[in-house]
Amino acid sequence: MDPLSRRRILTAGAGAAGGLAALSVGTAANALAATAGQPVRVSPIGNDPGPHDPVRDGEDPDLLDPPRTDHGTLPNLKFSFADSHVRETDGGWTRQVTERELGVSKGMAGVDMRLIPGGVRELHWHKQAEWSIMLAGTARITAVDQNGRNFIDDVGEGDLWYFPPGIPHSIQALGQGCEFLLVFDDGSFNEDSTFLISDWFKHIPPDVLAKNFGVPASNFGHTPDPEQRYMFPLPIPGPLAQDRVAGNGTVPESFSFRPSTVTPMTFKSGNVRVIDSSNFKAARTIAAAIVEVEPGGLRELHWHPNTDEWQYYIAGQGRMGVFGASGDARTFDYRAGDVGYVPFAMGHYIENTGSTPLRFLEMFKAPQFEDVSLNQWMALTPPELVQGHLDLSDQVIQALSKTKHAVVPA
Repeated sequence: MDPLSRRRILTAGAGAAGGLAALSVGTAANALAATAGQPVRVSPIGNDPGPHDPVRDGEDPDLLDPPRTDHGTLPNLKFSFADSHVRETDGGWTRQVTERELGVSKGMAGVDMRLIPGGVRELHWHKQAEWSIMLAGTARITAVDQNGRNFIDDVGEGDLWYFPPGIPHSIQALGQGCEFLLVFDDGSFNEDSTFLISDWFKHIPPDVLAKNFGVPASNFGHTPDPEQRYMFPLPIPGPLAQDRVAGNGTVPESFSFRPSTVTPMTFKSGNVRVIDSSNFKAARTIAAAIVEVEPGGLRELHWHPNTDEWQYYIAGQGRMGVFGASGDARTFDYRAGDVGYVPFAMGHYIENTGSTPLRFLEMFKAPQFEDVSLNQWMALTPPELVQGHLDLSDQVIQALSKTKHAVVPA
């Protein structure tokens, strides 16, 4: 059996694992072992009779029984938002994946946030740039830049926004509420340590506030506790036009962006939309690609020559194989809600192993998206040189493509 296409049998027996279907067809011996309630490796070393979680094993088949091509000691490159602590408030909930949860993720961090209808993520700012995609629902976002130019817009499912470091902003849910993913260009980011307007007010003497705003000090000293204002409910705002505040003009480059305006690179088994500073002008420190791969398709063998890659899986299921040089290679399985990470310049591929489209984000702490295709590199190198390295057949050499195909078919 091809080691890259091996699959494990997961018990269909009694107990918590009883409702799980077999992941693949194995030998008669494996099938017999599976009825005893054990996940089974398609491997000479046999099954796993000791303590284990069969549900978790079924979600991570390439960790349970890695491809024979895996080798060495690459770090963990996966963490699920489902394993993150959830902070709940009257206005919604939030959870994060940073380098504290995923140690290798030094360059970027992510926050998954849900706001109830009218729920507000308090007026705040932070040292890191904020890139976001709306996963569900709608929201109103506001910001004011260093020159007093303001910004306000409504964003819906699939829309993006970006706030540069230090720019104060807010997010308020509309309609049925919303859920969105925030990505920050610093792995040590902490959602619980942002600069909150209520927190600052609580730590300024009333007489200083009075002098600053030109009103009596009696107007101050009763700011709500910041814990009550981090995410809190307010009435759903009215039409966008009613919220617009005239001032020193609007920001010169929009802080929101519609990916639907980007023409995707389309392939037989998927498509890729690149969104970076070339089209989303405000996003100067974070670049992204929105990738969709059909069942059986492959995000081709490639690497990124400029920075690490932080991933978020939106829908479907897949696996990623990563090559780290010096014989190191590991394979990880991902589902919706998982975060993946590829350290700088490491070769990798992402394969759709499910029956529905695999949709995920590739995120980079960089102004522009860049990748190098293994196929294209080989095609644009003298064939005798390539053959001399890899002992490839003429058929392989002739199949090489000088044009990059980010997604290849099953």
